[in-house]
Amino acid sequence: MEDGNVERNEPSWSPAGTTRPLRPAYHGENSMSTIDRERLLQRFLRYVQVDTTADDRTDDYPSSDGQRELGRIVAGELTAIGLHGVRHDEWGLVWAGLPGTVDRAPTIAFNAHFDTSPETTGAGVSPQVIESYDGGDIVLPGDRNRVITVAANPELESLVGKTLITSDGTTLLGADDKAGLAVIVETLAWLVEHPDHARCPVRVVFTCDEEIGRGVQHLDVERLEAVAAYTLDGPGADQIDIETFSADLAVVTIEGVNIHPSIAKDRMVNAIRGVGHFLTQLPNDRLSPETTEGRQGFLHPYQISGGVDRTEIRILLRDFDTERLNDHAGLLHTAAEATETAFPGMTVRVDIQRQYRNLGDGLAREPRAVQYAVAAHQRLDREPKLSVIRGGTDGSLMTEKGLPTPNLATGQHNPHSPLEWACLDEMVAAAEVLIELVRVWAEDPLSEGVELAG
Repeated sequence: MEDGNVERNEPSWSPAGTTRPLRPAYHGENSMSTIDRERLLQRFLRYVQVDTTADDRTDDYPSSDGQRELGRIVAGELTAIGLHGVRHDEWGLVWAGLPGTVDRAPTIAFNAHFDTSPETTGAGVSPQVIESYDGGDIVLPGDRNRVITVAANPELESLVGKTLITSDGTTLLGADDKAGLAVIVETLAWLVEHPDHARCPVRVVFTCDEEIGRGVQHLDVERLEAVAAYTLDGPGADQIDIETFSADLAVVTIEGVNIHPSIAKDRMVNAIRGVGHFLTQLPNDRLSPETTEGRQGFLHPYQISGGVDRTEIRILLRDFDTERLNDHAGLLHTAAEATETAFPGMTVRVDIQRQYRNLGDGLAREPRAVQYAVAAHQRLDREPKLSVIRGGTDGSLMTEKGLPTPNLATGQHNPHSPLEWACLDEMVAAAEVLIELVRVWAEDPLSEGVELAG
């Protein structure tokens, strides 16, 4: 999942008709208890040990060789499962399809991404499996100063007795988004093994470089021939993300004049000092990740590189109100002018790059995308939680491209961090939701005139 801050909040809107099941919950012979937990776990462990760290310092796509390597592994598994049209394309994307078992059902798509965040290394991941978690803080064996605490992860209190997976503390785990990959692949295996389960046609595409905002750069959503899609890139269980930030990236380039310090008087213009001045022009009591929550946007300087003659600052611009991104950019331009004034001879350029837009802006085009996800949870006697994410997914861009794409939970927690962890039981729950979801779409009750509550 793109962005480090992935706090969930209540959405500002609720799709009509999400308060009751569309049909009674299913309790037939194809019980969801048949999910192969061990096979799912082994898929996940296999995936996280491939280094797929994204690299925004290159223009290559994918930006790291490990993403292609994992793509080859997954494509091989999809072929072995028996999926149709498995393709590992020239951009590293993996495509596949599974026919439906009923006539005239709409086609939907599932998506997850191969890459992991560059904020923490994904090289040499050594996953730790904790069977029957007995509660309390979790000390990570590779760096015992790193501890997953219950205080910082209160959801652990409800997971006593469950199976948890962590890294050893020296790397991230990679559950973002290899939990999503494993859940989708295992779901497809289950569907092939249970041909009597009613399902709509399913398309799958796995993408690269989501973490650096390039996930759908080479994705033609029309090729999926789907009416809706779902990214599997969320935390916990039973959450449906229906809004994301709108996002831009600002690249601020400060150019000075370098000369030997022994003769620098009245001649050197130090770009590093310009960086310090520029950053002091930005608010420090608001509009930052450290000072905002809920639906509040922010400016987030997250990377500085360079030297005396030239220094670059990369800054994330985020807001749920897309129009406010222009206001945030205006603050940067004002800071640039003030810095040039303070340091004669210095040049400060602000380049704004569009990244993605609020997922909620496009979901209204296909209300079934959210309504059927809600119904799938309710049929399993679960309470779906509609949520807002202070971050973004490939679904934001897929929705903007015309394919409405909510985001579903996969059991990942603390993304982008050495303290990242995942819950196998929540991954199983995610697979159960997908299995029920394809049944709901196979029935497509809205097209049959079934009235929804609310």
